[in-house]
Order: sequence, then structure tokens, then C-alpha cells
Amino acid sequence: MTVTSGVIEEGKIESVSLHPLGGRGAGMATTQEQELLCIFGTGDLGRSLGLRLLQSGYKVAYGSRRPHSCGPLPEGSRVMSHEAAAKAARLIFICVHREHYTFMETLAPYLEGKVLVDLSNNLKKGMYPEPNAAYLQRLVPGATVVKGLNTLSAWALQNGLLTGKQVCLCGNSTEAKQAVAEVATKMGVTVLDRGSLSAAQELEDFPLQLFPEWRLPLRIAVGLTAFFFFYLLIRDVIYAYVEQGKDISYRIMVSLANKVFPIVSLVMLSLCYLPGVIAAFFQLYRGTKYKRFPNWLDRWMLCRKQMGLVALGFAFLHAIYTFIIPIRYSVRHKLISRVVNEMKNNKTTPFDFNYTEAWGTDSFYVLGILGFFLYVLLGLTSLPSVGGSLSWREFSFIQSKLGHLTLFICTAHGYIYGWNKFLRPSTYKWYTPPGYMLCLVVPSVVLVLKMLILLPCVDRTLTRIRQGWERTPSEETGKATATNL
Repeated sequence: MTVTSGVIEEGKIESVSLHPLGGRGAGMATTQEQELLCIFGTGDLGRSLGLRLLQSGYKVAYGSRRPHSCGPLPEGSRVMSHEAAAKAARLIFICVHREHYTFMETLAPYLEGKVLVDLSNNLKKGMYPEPNAAYLQRLVPGATVVKGLNTLSAWALQNGLLTGKQVCLCGNSTEAKQAVAEVATKMGVTVLDRGSLSAAQELEDFPLQLFPEWRLPLRIAVGLTAFFFFYLLIRDVIYAYVEQGKDISYRIMVSLANKVFPIVSLVMLSLCYLPGVIAAFFQLYRGTKYKRFPNWLDRWMLCRKQMGLVALGFAFLHAIYTFIIPIRYSVRHKLISRVVNEMKNNKTTPFDFNYTEAWGTDSFYVLGILGFFLYVLLGLTSLPSVGGSLSWREFSFIQSKLGHLTLFICTAHGYIYGWNKFLRPSTYKWYTPPGYMLCLVVPSVVLVLKMLILLPCVDRTLTRIRQGWERTPSEETGKATATNL
């Protein structure tokens, strides 16, 4: 999009006209590079936004009530009075709080025909009877207000961590939104048009949401933790008290928790890759990848990163709890008591080397260490600062190929843990399977389905199934008649 700048002549500014992309030919790029943008507000957000705009190739001018004492500003920018800044730029970013908007009423003649981008947010929902953008539009009716970029923090702008971020815009003028969208795109963010200015309230409430993308993963994690905690509490602690008369409630704090953490971690990790497998089967069945997935699957796939990070957190807890097991009082007391009893009774416990047990124990620990290492690697690459330095192929290889390898290794870690316990009757207390058996169900299903997808015959089979469902009743009747004949 190209802008025809107004010419300042005897204090009067000509109207600003916005032209669509491609309407100006080869000279557009040169004009765009020299465009001057204005920012009202010299606080943290205003300074960070100005720095990012300068890095994106724009000229930046700040409007301030005190141009000579407004503090340090990004190098390369200019500072002037509000009136002069409003005259010089056609697009103005409002980086001040709503309670300070009243000064713009006096600037109404200078803001005529300009585009005002409202970046303000409130401290809580329902703080004011009308959205800030609507209030600004009422103060300056001659200008065109666009609400947007309010979800970008000063820290993200200053450090350039905008890759993959999405911002929403709303406004009553399509041309004004296009002008702001072009600037936002050049800054490195993705733009989503939310319609007219009536959607400003919704946009202003976005930053007030507390971890919206984490709610589903955290709910699943809390639900799994609560279920397996009470399930293992009944199987281990209550069973020992009822059936054997032993009080082992002291194991709740460490031993029981150290069983819950790896179970929840493995289930959460498998839930990261299960929606991808389901989506692949949807695409194979439909024969195309251009149809939308169901809403529940879309929501599930959008929170896979958060699920993986929650799984990594539980894996960290499992590793830490495992390290402290040898220093627990109950473990030390049990070991010392065994030695003392043998000395009192003058006995020696037979100690034969078991090669099978040695292989099983070493394999169990090695797979646990490798799985945890890959866990951490996946978590590091999900950070924007690390993932942004990788190409798409590298990022996809780590998150997909190494991710499934991590799931396989961690699942094998669980199988080796119970390799000689699956067929023992004593394993099933009160006829219930142990927790590690239950947690192996979901990852095993994910791995089997993934292997099926990789088989060439699956594509042909699902295509036949899809064709059978899509066949009309008349075709089925004709085929049956022909067969009978």
C-alpha cells in the first residue's frame, strides 16, 4: 500500500489518501522506506515501538508535551510537539493511557483525516462504559481510529521476539486497516482483521486473559494428577493398611508423588502427538488436506506446545524426586536395619549376580536419561529465541521426528520398569492394574497409529473406505443387482 503524503502549506494539511498495494508501480518501495510515522507517548511501550519501527525501515517522530525533557528515545528518531508531529505524519500510534486522551481534543484540527492506532489496554474488564478506541473516535471524529497491536508487549518489541505472533485489528475503514496491517506485517507479525470498531472491546480484553492458551493443558494435567494420585493412594497406602496392617502413609510425600509425576508426564507427551495422528487419518479419509478439522481437534492442536511444556515440567519433578530417594530417612533406615539384623543373627544374605536384572536395570536408567535429554531438547526448541534461529525443516525435524523418538524411548522406559511384573498376580492389588500400566495405554496407541500411517497400504485402505461411504444408495443398489445377476 502506498501513501500520498499531505503537503504542509501555511499550517494547512491536505487530505491523506490510501492506495491499495500495487497501485503505484516501481516507485512504491522508495516512498515506503521514507515514510514518517508518529508516536504519541514516550513511555516504555512508545520507545520500544519506535525502536521496532526504525528497525523495520520507517522514520519515527514522537509527539510530546515536553519535547526537550521527555527522556532518552531510540537513536534515529525525532521528538516534537504534538501539533508538529500530527502535521508531519499520516499514521499516528497512540501509546498513552485512556485517562490522558483528553489532550487530543485540542488537536482535532491537526488530526483531521489521519489514522490513529489505539494501543491502549485497561487494568480490568468493564473499567469504562465504552471501549477506549470508541472513546478516542468520539474525541476526534475527523480521524479514523484503528484498534490493534495492543497485545504486543514492550519487552517483545524491544527484543524483536515477534516471530509467529498474531495481532488483531478492527476499525470502520478498510483502507485505514490496510495501512496499519502493512506496517505490522513489516514489523514481523501476522495480522488478523476482526471487523469494525465494535470489536474493540473484545480486543482490549485479550491482554486481561490469564494464560488462555494454557487453560486446557493445565486442566488436563490437574485432572490426570488428581486421578492417579487418589488411584495410587488407594492401591498402595490404603491397601497396605487394610490388607497388611501397615502404615506407610509417609510414602505419600515422595514415593507416591514420584509415581504420579512420570505417569502424568508420559500421558501429556503422548497427548501432544495424538492430535497429529488423528488429523492425518482425517486427511487420508477425506482425500484432501484443505478441509477444516473439527473445532475440538483444532483447539487440541493449537495447545500442543503448552501440553509439551507441562509434560516437561512433570519430567523435571520426576528427575529431582528420583535424585533425593537415596537420602530419604526411610531408605537409610531400611538399609541400616538390614545390616544390623544380619550382624545380630550372624547371617549373610545370599547375593548372586543376576545378569537379567542387571541388563533390565541399566536399560531402564539409560532410557530414562535419554528420554529426559530429548525432553529438554524439545522444550528448548519451543522457545521463540531458539526456534526462530532454526529453519522450518530443522524445527519440524526436532519437534516431529525427535518428538516421536522421545515418546518411544519414554514408553520403552515404562515397559522395562514393569517387564517382569505384568503377569504377577500380586501386581494387581484389589484386581486393579498399577498406574504405570494405565499410563502406557495412550502412548502405545499413538505409536501404533503412527506406524500404521507410515505403511503404504493404509492410504489405499482408507481411500477405499472413503469411496464406500461416499457411494450413493443408487450406486450400491445397481452394484448389488449386477452382482446377483
